[in-house]
Amino acid sequence: MGLRDWFARLGGRREPVVETAPRPRTPTAQDISLALDGVEQLVAGGAVPPLVQSRVRRVVGTVRDTVPRLPNLGPGSAQAYSVVATATDYLPQALSNYTRLPRAWADSRPIEGGKTSLMLLVDQLDLLASTMDQILDAVVRVDADALIAHGRFLQQKFGGLAAPAPLDLPPADAPRSSLDLP
Repeated sequence: MGLRDWFARLGGRREPVVETAPRPRTPTAQDISLALDGVEQLVAGGAVPPLVQSRVRRVVGTVRDTVPRLPNLGPGSAQAYSVVATATDYLPQALSNYTRLPRAWADSRPIEGGKTSLMLLVDQLDLLASTMDQILDAVVRVDADALIAHGRFLQQKFGGLAAPAPLDLPPADAPRSSLDLP
């Protein structure tokens, strides 16, 4: 910074404000649900083989189960990002890449490592499914750990107390009063 700039700041003159591009907003649960609806529509009606449809349904179902629990992962979580990106980018892109190809060609011509486009798509869907399963396990584990911790608390708090006294029931052949339950 030069002497002139220093005096300018001292006199109250500010440097011009540099405008930055607005940051994209974080997708909401509704955005994710709409993206998953779009994926389901993309594979409906025979647009893809049944083995692709079943894998897509598995991934979509796991993502839908995970989304309400994403706060369990904490802000800025790489796993939470993966769930959102799977719904809004990775899954739609994989399907789009496949569905743009002629079906007979995609299902019969090897294109990489002896695998057809269909085989590559199935591999990608299986990878997404196993990753989403691992993330679902992680988010649900937070709730399961809370249940375990609460049980330990209760055991520590009340575990040392004597067991409740057994109920004294009258003998089976004792006469019953009108106040006894049937």
